[in-house]
Amino acid sequence: MTSQRGTGWLPVLVALVVVLFWGASSVLTKIAAREIDPVVVGLARTVLGGLVGLPLVLMLRISLPRREHYLAFGISAFCGFIGFPIMFSIGQRMTSAMHGGLILAVLPIFTGLVAATVERRRPPGRWWLGCTIAFAGEVVLVTSRSANGAASSSLTGDLLILLASAMAASGYVAGARLTQARYASMGTTLWGIAIASVFVLPVYPIANDGWALPAASPLAWGAVLFLAWITSIAGYIGWYWALGHGGIARMGTLQFMQPLSGLVLAFFLLGERPTLPLGIATVLILLGVVIARRR
Repeated sequence: MTSQRGTGWLPVLVALVVVLFWGASSVLTKIAAREIDPVVVGLARTVLGGLVGLPLVLMLRISLPRREHYLAFGISAFCGFIGFPIMFSIGQRMTSAMHGGLILAVLPIFTGLVAATVERRRPPGRWWLGCTIAFAGEVVLVTSRSANGAASSSLTGDLLILLASAMAASGYVAGARLTQARYASMGTTLWGIAIASVFVLPVYPIANDGWALPAASPLAWGAVLFLAWITSIAGYIGWYWALGHGGIARMGTLQFMQPLSGLVLAFFLLGERPTLPLGIATVLILLGVVIARRR
């Protein structure tokens, strides 16, 4: 099955809105992980999402995917709602929000590569050129180790976020394949986070040393709720829909725009300041998306 290449503006608009919201995820995760253990942040994000996702999917009477789609559904649920939030939360606590936001911009590279592998096709040369330039920006970013204002970067944290990005991309492609197979993106998201929450719920008291909520400020818990309900539920529904109707590789390149909102929020909310390597990385990443998006 090949990716659908819709030419309408609606999938692009939906994808852009989602990407702007996702751009804030690094800052929000950083805010939450400063007061709450990062593993608990990742687990709580999924559990709280499941508390909303399960009633919604039952109320809307959305059925589970057919048996032949169980593998894609399982990959989507695990990567998107278990592996990524936990690994990303740990990595983001160890590095700056600006680094985390820019590293997430590598998602289109992983998304396009996973999609090309699954669909057994070769992306065009211009896409490869744009991704190469953007990935060069990621290399500059990850290898730079200077402090940037209120936070310093960490090689381990950067690499964990990079690995989390690869995991998220695999989940994106699996979810988009379900949409292309005529399964509702809302079902993929709501059933995915509901089932994932059932699996992670027994782990929560172990990671948190009990069932009680950790003591944290309203700002920290507000960040967790935004990550659970807006970033995870609303974001994934819109993203899977856009990937399924606009084409995986075509929509995937829009993720290069994700760092913009993250950089602005990190500057104003966390007091982080840009550095020269970060500026070079930003230019290379945005140049890469312009080249890749032209194809």
